Amino acid sequence: MLRGMKRALLPLLTLSLIASAGAQQAKELRLGVFPNVTHTAGLVGIQRGLIQKNLPAGVKLVVKEFANGSQVNEAFAAGAIDAAYVGPGPAMNAFMRGVPIQVYAGAANAGAVLVARKDSGVRNVKGLAGKKVAVPTRGSTQDISLRHLLHENGLKATDEGGNVTIVPIDPANMPAIFAAKQVDAALVQEPWGAIMETQGARLIANEKAIWAGGNYTTTVLTVNTRYAAANPDSLRGLLRGHLAAIDFVRGSSAGTQKSVAEQIYAFTGKRPNTAELFKALSRTRVTWDINLKTLAEYAELNREAGFARDVPDLNRFVNLDLIRSLAK
Repeated sequence: MLRGMKRALLPLLTLSLIASAGAQQAKELRLGVFPNVTHTAGLVGIQRGLIQKNLPAGVKLVVKEFANGSQVNEAFAAGAIDAAYVGPGPAMNAFMRGVPIQVYAGAANAGAVLVARKDSGVRNVKGLAGKKVAVPTRGSTQDISLRHLLHENGLKATDEGGNVTIVPIDPANMPAIFAAKQVDAALVQEPWGAIMETQGARLIANEKAIWAGGNYTTTVLTVNTRYAAANPDSLRGLLRGHLAAIDFVRGSSAGTQKSVAEQIYAFTGKRPNTAELFKALSRTRVTWDINLKTLAEYAELNREAGFARDVPDLNRFVNLDLIRSLAK
């Protein structure tokens, strides 16, 4: 009789284990993204439903808009998001502080410019001496890039003993700050640089002059490693959606402009015009790949700028194995 009871209980136990395993699978993927052209893959993937379409059945995409990398790091640390498009600078710093994240794909190269108000008197990087320069946030990719540009031109930020004041301002707010003459210049992601040019700002350094001839990563796709381990199908779906968005960007300039404009408007209430988006996208290369050589150099710039005491182990920080297999 005992043997018979065991046989009867086995199917129930199996069903219980299956139900338990299913309960551990997250029913949503909380994805962070910025209203910037450097996040085009994410914006297109969200707006056109490409990421949601590739997620497993029953998994809902929950989109969370952020203005800068500091906010993303706080959200990751608090367990409020599962994945995010973010700059490599903030991602590196969070990783080295022990936040459980890993880079699973690149998203964009270049796509940031240095602009100045026409009445600021700034005509080149050396002209930033004694001026106020806006960046998205302290420790952002643009902040670190700006400090490197300053050093190359014999200048330093005030917190390094120099006379260039670096001011953190959310990119979407920079056009209004420029109009109010509260800063003299900005190193900012597109389309906000192109928008400020439309308003009369002077282009001081284009995307190629910022660093490494424009062949440097400005946005990566990061995922909480615990979420990735517990939800491998959702991770694969996210990366498939990411690749689908990149394919769409490469195949439809007009469609990309429309999707980016719609999603930026949904986030900010501000809609870049066609000319601004054309210019912004021409300065940005949307790609899943990462130039690890320049990423290593960037890690050194991050340390040089004082935002980290060391550089990350790129073999632990970056894992492109899955995206490479899916991209074949």
